Amino acid sequence: MTIKSFAIQAHGFDGLKAVQRAVPEPGEREVLLRVRAMGLNYRDVEIVLGTYHTDFPLPLVPLSDCVGEVIATGPGITRVRQGDRVVVAFWERWNDGAFSLADAGAPLGGPKDGVLTEQFVALEDRLVVVPDALSDLEAASLPCAASTAWHALVTAGRLKAGETVLVQGTGGVSLFAMQFALMAGARVIATSSSDAKLERVKALGASGTVNYKRHPEWAAEVLRLTGGRGVDHVLEVGGPGSFGQALKAIRPGGQVNVIGYLGGANGATNPLEIFRRQATVRGIPVGSRWMLQELIAAYAASSLRPLIDRAFDWTDAANALRHLHSGDHFGKVVLSA
Repeated sequence: MTIKSFAIQAHGFDGLKAVQRAVPEPGEREVLLRVRAMGLNYRDVEIVLGTYHTDFPLPLVPLSDCVGEVIATGPGITRVRQGDRVVVAFWERWNDGAFSLADAGAPLGGPKDGVLTEQFVALEDRLVVVPDALSDLEAASLPCAASTAWHALVTAGRLKAGETVLVQGTGGVSLFAMQFALMAGARVIATSSSDAKLERVKALGASGTVNYKRHPEWAAEVLRLTGGRGVDHVLEVGGPGSFGQALKAIRPGGQVNVIGYLGGANGATNPLEIFRRQATVRGIPVGSRWMLQELIAAYAASSLRPLIDRAFDWTDAANALRHLHSGDHFGKVVLSA
């Protein structure tokens, strides 16, 4: 008996090809999942195109985020049971506590085969049961991007009501961060190059917006919007090219969470600026299983729901990745199985 998967046979969207593979068997403390929905991240685009900072051997089944139904279990299972609907945490063994790359294990979709498949086996430790309040598509959008935003603002950032959070752009991490800030009673300022997207984030609750194409030195606008004080938290997804502006936009003692490099990987920062701003700067390696569990509970208790841009059939993953790569999306791009 075989299952259908899609694997990267050669880099490029057209290099994603359907393959038939044997149905995997769950081992000790493993479960077999029937995949119901998948979520896309920009990491997936880079891995498919071959532009990711790490090369992985091909062929490779991509994608790390999914919702699946437990259809079989191996011996020693204690946390889930057959029939449960679960999401799969990004890291293989980072359940809680401080992050250690040596101990966290491998993400799915590179270097290990990922979830663009009908069925796959997962370790019980990386599973979180999904409440009925979240749909398959909503839950599938969470593991990577939402855990990153939660880690930055809630776990590490200790976000408080009344603080101000700056989010860059309208991708998954930024929109999740906006929602978590609103849940906590914080204020949100958003940057984007699109006035139309800025109007949408205003409608969703952002109290201030800055078009960074119109204001290349956008930190000055952020200071104006905060009465000269600066923001408490920045979700820095642009990379070295925007990091200097992020430092200028925070209040003394504010926090910059370094997450991505959508604006490129080249640039220079004067470390004296960190000293002058008394800034806390941290890198965010996605999040642990416990963080994923916490944010799912937060959504279940809230009226807010993950923002889905568009859902594609899972067999049309190449076009879904193209759509994500275009930058036209607002929120998460997901696949329905």
